[in-house]
Amino acid sequence: MARSKDSIVLFPFMAQGHLIPFLALAQKLHQTTNCTIFFVNTPLNIRKLSSSIPPDSDIHLLEIPFNGVTDYGLPPNAENTDSLPYDLILLFLEATLSLKPSFNHFLSNLIRDQNGRKPLCIVSDFFFPWCAEVAREFGVFHVTFSGSSSFGFACYYSICLNLPHRSSEPDEYFTLPDFPEASKFHVTQLAEHIRAADGKDQFSRFIQRVFHMLGEADGILFNTVEELDLIGLNYFRRKFKYPVWPIGPVLLTAERSARAGMKQAGITTELLKKWLDSKPDNSVLYVSFGSQNTISAQQMLELAMALESAGKNFVWVVRPPVGFDINSEFDAKKWLPEGFEERVSESKIGLLIKKWAPQVDILSHKSVGAFLSHCGWNSVLEALSHGVPILGWPMAAEQFYNVKILEDEIGVCVELARGKTSEVRHEAMAAKIETVMNQMTGKGKEMRRRAGEVKETTRKANEDDEGFKGSSVKAMDEFLNAALGMRERMEKENGRLSLLHQKT
Repeated sequence: MARSKDSIVLFPFMAQGHLIPFLALAQKLHQTTNCTIFFVNTPLNIRKLSSSIPPDSDIHLLEIPFNGVTDYGLPPNAENTDSLPYDLILLFLEATLSLKPSFNHFLSNLIRDQNGRKPLCIVSDFFFPWCAEVAREFGVFHVTFSGSSSFGFACYYSICLNLPHRSSEPDEYFTLPDFPEASKFHVTQLAEHIRAADGKDQFSRFIQRVFHMLGEADGILFNTVEELDLIGLNYFRRKFKYPVWPIGPVLLTAERSARAGMKQAGITTELLKKWLDSKPDNSVLYVSFGSQNTISAQQMLELAMALESAGKNFVWVVRPPVGFDINSEFDAKKWLPEGFEERVSESKIGLLIKKWAPQVDILSHKSVGAFLSHCGWNSVLEALSHGVPILGWPMAAEQFYNVKILEDEIGVCVELARGKTSEVRHEAMAAKIETVMNQMTGKGKEMRRRAGEVKETTRKANEDDEGFKGSSVKAMDEFLNAALGMRERMEKENGRLSLLHQKT
């Protein structure tokens, strides 16, 4: 195990779905190793995260400059994808390349301030593969950390590099040439920018450059569990020929998750708890599409009608539909059926929460029976860790493939709808909601049973009792031992070179 004065550097991409798992990883590494953790990011993100770290913690938040405004023409204060419209995300990704010299300078200063002692390891986001080059320059062990499922990321990786849908008809299914185990996909399981990619467009050039560099790390960490996600893990083991360590689920505690939300909750914790406490066990459907996703205005109307038609208790985190500023005020009279908010409030069947809600607190409550989710992997892990079945409505990136493995392989999910532009009918959605929420018989009962098994699997993966270590604990040990091994080899080599120098 690492020595108490060693340090580990974490460097996530500037998006909520990346910052939160990295923050959880910082917490876990600190508990596991007693290392000093340096969590590096841009100034605005560091300031927003500062309330998530106790004052006496050995997790240190450190700023590096970001020149997205002057060098790339981004709007002022654009340091997180949450603050950007979708059409500027690619420009933002390109702008992150400007972080390389800043990170190099930071690392040089850190080693100087530690009297020449190098960090035990650098853990960077997969969007920052150039960190491998910086780490090699300083002789530091470096791994990539992905907060995605390995299956979802493997599908996304293969599709972006091979563009297999380009050679198929628009309504046909296609397979992945280097990942046949993943079975078939349809064009509707592609985000719009991937569907339009041809290998020469700006997105293709950027993402292919990033993905080609991923193999230069010393290993990769996944926020997943070996027993649930083996297909994807084996893909990367075959692809990169370096260690692949599943160390999940890496999750923040409910309290820290709430503070890390960096948003003002749309309801008090006391009122939310009182409402949930008033409902029977497993009777509430929780609906949330994450911090960056929303559906179209027509889809929102249909979903509202489906929830009312299904007659199930629900908590819905509502955000403005596609085409509006997702962070602006939600106007129920404008975007929901006439009288909907008043009816569900008076009947106490539904609770609409605007802006943000404490998701872990909700999912851990005994009244919650299912989660209608965009299936970002953070949300998926939070649901599975509490044994909650899922209704999937993927929106972007690898979310479509998370739904695929959750439904086809793990058996805890039913896909409710797909994407931000697909036509949906409230009658079909209501029927699926009824199927999943009816947990006394049929498919709903089986999903609840399977979700309970997955909850136990994730618990055992992180079990570290005398005489037993779960798969994620073993993977974490292997990762840390690999970092220590490189440190020891470099120290021996430096000692040998120093001795030769003295002799000459």
